[in-house]
Amino acid sequence: MPGSEILPILAIPAIGWGVALLLGWPAARAARLRRFLLDTPTSKTKGVFIGHVEVKGTAETQVPFTSHLAERPCVHYTWSVGEHWSRLVTETYRDSKGNTRTRTRRESGVHIVASGGESQPFYLKDETGHLLVRPEGARLETLTVFRETVPRGHPLYYAKGPRGAVAHSDHLRTFTEEAIPLHHPLFVAGTARERHDMVAAEIAAARDAPIYVISVHGEESVGRGYAWAYWLWAVFGGVIAGASSFAIAHLLRQAYPAEPYLAAAAVTGGILLYAAYHLAIWAWMAFNSLQRLRQRVRAAAANIDVELKRRHDLFPRLVETVKGARVHERATQELVATLRRQAVARREAGDVAAVSPAIAAIAEGYPDLGASAAFLELQKTISDTETRIALSREYHNGIVASFNARLLVVPDRLVARLAGMKPFALFEAKALEREAPRVALAE
Repeated sequence: MPGSEILPILAIPAIGWGVALLLGWPAARAARLRRFLLDTPTSKTKGVFIGHVEVKGTAETQVPFTSHLAERPCVHYTWSVGEHWSRLVTETYRDSKGNTRTRTRRESGVHIVASGGESQPFYLKDETGHLLVRPEGARLETLTVFRETVPRGHPLYYAKGPRGAVAHSDHLRTFTEEAIPLHHPLFVAGTARERHDMVAAEIAAARDAPIYVISVHGEESVGRGYAWAYWLWAVFGGVIAGASSFAIAHLLRQAYPAEPYLAAAAVTGGILLYAAYHLAIWAWMAFNSLQRLRQRVRAAAANIDVELKRRHDLFPRLVETVKGARVHERATQELVATLRRQAVARREAGDVAAVSPAIAAIAEGYPDLGASAAFLELQKTISDTETRIALSREYHNGIVASFNARLLVVPDRLVARLAGMKPFALFEAKALEREAPRVALAE
């Protein structure tokens, strides 16, 4: 084959190489999402702040759904009914000698004849509290709560399925239901934001969120899924790149039979090129992941300062409020006691009507004279605030540990050294303004 004629034919393996290179991007994305999961510490529901979070707990709601097939209480479910069908198909073909022949083969499949489901926001509950989760837009890894294949004579066949039948039906139906059952353990990785109806956080879909997954199988299962996706994309791209390289080598061998080293160079160069390409993609992905992780460390440190500032500003105000309530209660009770003594004296003198309007005015103006509620609210606020500070410190130290570990392992260590990244120190409260304010109610 002349060299001038080989160029148009090389376009086919060149397209294959282009496809192989494009497949490197979904592989890199799967690897990046797996790193994201591994680098994010798991938070408690009370310690969830704005941004990317991972939380574990149980699915809870006051008004659960009842699933269609299994009839189990749940917060989300989908069901489907697949009807099996099969048929014989006769087709005509030509054999290797050009003779026309016919053959019969059997086709079969499953046609979905009914489906449905329901979903609602629910709460993720752990030992520290609960957190609202909105499942819209999330990748759901649900639990198979019902799966059964029955013939037409089975009571389930028409009780939960339509009355009609598909063409070439085998009169066999498979009933399947996936759900997130009530009280079932969940793993949620997504973006937390402020709720619109109250001062609290919620997890919901976000445009810039790298991941939003709700899984009944746990964090390890989600991570394995991304690992498998990476290797599948990488191997698939490698197979296409290898086939394209061998095709180019075959064409070069035919075009230049006197120069066999060209074919060998094409295969070797293809292998090295594909390896170098994936190495470059990995380095790019690792650098960006380390940069994002470093920013998350800084955001976690800022969250601690926010909580400490909130405590510093809030506690004195609450204390003054409680003091005022206590002074008001004491003054009012002293006034009531005085009026009661006067009432007793006037009752003995037969003049009770003169004191009754004053007591009635006090009752109408101050229906709740108990300061105990204010003290209980102060106690609860102090406890909740200290818990949030402790959880924010725990989250900060967890993500710092993840970042520092990345800087120690190879090959991330090489990328971090080239980028001039250095480890962060774990949180230590040293500054005076980070000390807890003294709560003193004595006058």
